[in-house]
Amino acid sequence: MKKPVLTIAGSDCSGGAGIQADLKTMTMNGVYGMSVITALTAQNTKGVTGILDVGVEFLKSQLDAVFNDIPPQAVKIGMLSSKVLIETISKYLKDQNVKNIVLDPVMVSTSGSKLIADEAIDTMCNELFPIATVITPNIPEAEILSGMEIKSSDDMMVAAKKIYDKYGCAVLCKGGHNLNDANDFLYNGENIRWFMGKRIDNPNTHGTGCTLSSAIASNLAKGMSLETSIEKAKEYLSNALLEMLDLGEGRGPMDHGFLIKN
Repeated sequence: MKKPVLTIAGSDCSGGAGIQADLKTMTMNGVYGMSVITALTAQNTKGVTGILDVGVEFLKSQLDAVFNDIPPQAVKIGMLSSKVLIETISKYLKDQNVKNIVLDPVMVSTSGSKLIADEAIDTMCNELFPIATVITPNIPEAEILSGMEIKSSDDMMVAAKKIYDKYGCAVLCKGGHNLNDANDFLYNGENIRWFMGKRIDNPNTHGTGCTLSSAIASNLAKGMSLETSIEKAKEYLSNALLEMLDLGEGRGPMDHGFLIKN
């Protein structure tokens, strides 16, 4: 039987990121995907032109609808743009004693658009990080969270440790951003590990963070260890990028359904 996995994130009407990418990823990784929408966004490969947060009561209604019928075996958390929504989600997940939480601390879109209010960042860090199985910041996000510049692989290691020491959650600091060949660093307070990747010459990277975190959550739901979940998630992401899908005028999406031919 397929394991149910929930994504709590924003909608991307162009389909490359957000809950649309999450659900595609979950399907292709063999789990049953469900979604709680935190915000509607008007966006495409060229950027974000509008964000509309859902109300707190409707957010709760969505959470109740899922947990009262099909309790998830893992939860992926993505775009959370307001403090009150973060507080609501944090309390709900704590009350439900949810395990296997993968949090992608989405702060800035690939195109450079800001996706979260300043006051919401502290709330996310203090309320959600401590209950997360792992958080998956990219280099710009890790710089914000650690309060330091990251210019090398050594800096990634230092930043991950700083974030862990402050919030007590495992940190997968993602490479790329012209720093290394997509090598990611995991620190959980006891063990450290590099997950090596090969840079793929594909400019269409819209939704890579959403995809990786959703694949990790899917693998955790299937009972894999965190390290194995990350390994397999990186493999899936690389294969989706290798298909070289080319849509839109900006940074396009990858091919989440690369296993489906014709």
